[in-house]
Formats: sequence, C-alpha cells, structure tokens
Amino acid sequence: MKQLLFRKFETISLVCPAIIMSSFLLILRVKLNKSFFYLFLVWNIVLAIVPYAITMYLSSVKLSRLKLILWFCVWVVFLPNAPYIITDLLHLRVSNSHMLWLDILVILSFAGTGLLLFFLSLNDMRLLLNSHFKKLQTKYFMTAIVFLCAFGVYLGRYLRYNSWEILSKPQRLFSDILEMITNPFNNSEVWLFTFGFGAFLYVGLKIFNKLSKKDVLA
Repeated sequence: MKQLLFRKFETISLVCPAIIMSSFLLILRVKLNKSFFYLFLVWNIVLAIVPYAITMYLSSVKLSRLKLILWFCVWVVFLPNAPYIITDLLHLRVSNSHMLWLDILVILSFAGTGLLLFFLSLNDMRLLLNSHFKKLQTKYFMTAIVFLCAFGVYLGRYLRYNSWEILSKPQRLFSDILEMITNPFNNSEVWLFTFGFGAFLYVGLKIFNKLSKKDVLA
C-alpha cells in the first residue's frame, strides 16, 4: 500500500502541473483574444480524467476477476476521450486568432495532458489485468485496446459519437460499426485512421514506458 501511494503521488505530481499549465494558457488566450472558443477543451480534459480516475480507484481496492471485467468495460468506453484531444488540432483551420501560436500552444497543452492521462491509465490497467490474467495475454490484449481506442477516436471525431451513446443510441452505433466492418473498402479512411493513429499511440506508449523506466532507474 505504501508503494502504491508513493507511485500515485508521483503520477499525480505530473498530471496536476500539466492541467494547471493548460488552464493557464487557455485563460491567457481568453483574455488576449476576448474569445471563449476553446472552452470546450475543459470538458474534453474532464472526460480524459475519467479513465485515469477509474484505474486509480481500482488500484486502491481488492477486486475479483468478475468485478475487474465489469469495471474494465466501463473504463474502455471512456478511454478514447483521452487521446481524442489531439484531433482538436483540426480547429486550427477555422481559427481567426491573430496569435495562432497561442492557439497551437493551448491545444497542444491539453492534448499532451490527455496523452499523459491515457498512458498512465493504460499502465494502471495493465498492472490490474496482470494480477488476474497471464502477462502475455495482457500484453497482446492491451495492444489491441490501443488500436480500439484509435477506432473510438474516429467514431467521436468524424461520426460525432459520445461515450454515453453506447447506452443511449446502441442500435445506431453498432449499425454504423457493422457497416464499416462488412464494407472495409468503402470505409478505407476509417481503417487508415485507426491503424495510423493507433500506431502513433502505440509508439508513444512504448516511448513513455521507456522514459518512465529510465527515471525509476535514475
């Protein structure tokens, strides 16, 4: 428990400054440009915190395999919200700010924080699954989750689905997903995005883990 608390303190000490910096840049942007256009990033980062909050909670309690699986299903629904913020860079196309560099910094700061939460939450879930399943199974499963998240980001960005619509509009959602799967050549952009963005997240996770291990050894 002591090691767990220490590890959580270290990760929270990374997350909090990142959120504070992002908020400061957004406030500065609002003040200088007299525009509230990017306030949606606040909601996006709240959604990005949810999966990390779930794995933080799960790491602090004892879980049966069944409870872990149920929590995992909830977690994986919200997980794409963390890397989703990267795609908010698309809003730069319609930015009428005379300080484009500030808009770039604002979005990148929130996107970087979202990625940090994504990587931390993935690693926490990997440790939780390792305690109930074989490590090799968990390794391949978590790799699949990364690409599944990329697919979820596509659903959110281009088809405008939200996490809760898996409950409110399940028939429409699964109908769209089934159409993409059964007609892959007519939906080539979906799979190009999924594998391209998924590869980006996977490589980013590997780099993050390597750097984290070096910090520990140092």
